[in-house]
Amino acid sequence: MSEDTPAAGESPVLAVDPLLDDPGIGIVVCCGAGGVGKTTTAAALGVRAAERGRRVVVLTIDPARRLAQSMGLTELDNVPRPVPGIDRSAGGELFAMMLDMKRTFDEIVEGHADPARARAILDNPFYQSLSAGFAGTQEYMAMEKLGQLAARGEWDLIVVDTPPSRSALDFLDAPQRLGSFLDGRFIRVLMAPAKAGGRAGRKVMSLGMAGLSLFTGTIGKILGTALLRDVQTFVAAMDTMFGGFRARADATYRLLQAPGTAFLVVSAPERDALREAAYFVERLAADRMPLAGMVLNRVHTSGAARLSAERAEAAAEVLDARKNPAPDGMVDHPAGQDAGAGPGAGPGVGSGVGAGVEEDADRFASALLRVHAERMRQITREERMRARFTALHPDVPVAEVAALAEDVHDLAGLRAIGDLLAS
Repeated sequence: MSEDTPAAGESPVLAVDPLLDDPGIGIVVCCGAGGVGKTTTAAALGVRAAERGRRVVVLTIDPARRLAQSMGLTELDNVPRPVPGIDRSAGGELFAMMLDMKRTFDEIVEGHADPARARAILDNPFYQSLSAGFAGTQEYMAMEKLGQLAARGEWDLIVVDTPPSRSALDFLDAPQRLGSFLDGRFIRVLMAPAKAGGRAGRKVMSLGMAGLSLFTGTIGKILGTALLRDVQTFVAAMDTMFGGFRARADATYRLLQAPGTAFLVVSAPERDALREAAYFVERLAADRMPLAGMVLNRVHTSGAARLSAERAEAAAEVLDARKNPAPDGMVDHPAGQDAGAGPGAGPGVGSGVGAGVEEDADRFASALLRVHAERMRQITREERMRARFTALHPDVPVAEVAALAEDVHDLAGLRAIGDLLAS
C-alpha cells in the first residue's frame, strides 16, 4: 500500500500541489460554513500557487478584511492589486481583490447601457438601495465578478473565497433566483406601463389592464407612492438589460461546472462544521460541480499521543496526593520525613527550600498532565467527528491543517498554512 492509499475507514489524501500546478485548473472555489478558515485557506492557496509559478488572483467576498492584512495590503477593493513580498523566482505573481458589490453592479450598468440610460439607472433611488444591500445581490455580483475575471484571461488561476452562508451555496443559486425574479409576475406587471406606451398603450391600459391600477394602487399603499414610482422607473430603464443578466449568470454557472474548475469544501473538526461540509459535498454533487476535496482546518495533534488521557489524569492525581494533607491533617512525605526536616534543620524551621521547589514542580507537572489529558480528549472527539464524515463520504479526498498557536497575519503565516496543506 502506498503512503497516499487510504487504509480501511480513512479518506484519500487531497494532493494540493498537483491541483495548484495543473494548467487545466483555472478556478479554485473555497466554500464552507462561516468561521472555518475559508479566507485564510484561499489566501494560502493563492500564495503557494503564485510562488510555484502561476499568475494568480484571489477574490474574497468575505466582508472581513483579514485577507488584506495577511497579504500586507492596506486595503482591498474591486480592482486586483499586486501583493508585495511574493517570491517570483518561479515566474508567478499574486493579485488580490475584495468584491465591491455596488461598484460591480455599477460597472455592469455602465458597460451594458447607453450613457443616458446608465445615468438614469445609477441615479434611481431604488437602484441605489438594491445595489447596496438587496438580499441575494452579493452572491449574484460574486458570480458576475468571477465571470469578468475569467473572461479577461489575465490569470492562470482564480481563487475564490465565497461568502460565509448558513444556507449553503447561495452564490450557486443566484442565477436561478435572478431568473425567477425577472420572470416573476410582479416584475412583469411593473414593466407593463413602460411597454404599453403612446395612445394605443393608454387604451390598452384603460381597457385590457383595468386591474393594473388597482394592483399598483394597493402596492403603492404598502410601499409608498414614491417608492413604487422609483421601482417602476428602475424596471423600465433596466428592461433591455434583463436578458443580459440572465445570460451572463447562466454562462458563469456553466463555467463553475466545467472541468477547469475545482471546488474545495473548507471545514473544521467540529460537529456543526462537518455537518455543513457534508451538505456542501452533497449539494455540489447534485449540481454536478467538480469537487476536488475537503480542507480540514484547525486539527489538533499531540507529540505525546502515546500517553492517553486516562493515564495522564491518573498521574496527575498521584502528584496531587503527594502535596495534599492526609485525613489526619498530616502531610504524607516519603520515608516518614518531615518536609522541613533535614540535616542541620533547627527547631522552628518550616518547610525547606528543597521541599518547596519539589512541591512547585509537582504542581506544575500535575497541571501539564491535566492539560495533556484535555488535549487527548479533544483529539478523540475530533477523530470521532472526522470518522462520521468519512463514513458518509469515503471518496472525498481530505487535506488536514494542524491548529496553529496564533492567528495568521502575514505572508509567513500563509506560507506555513500552504506547507501544511501540501504535506
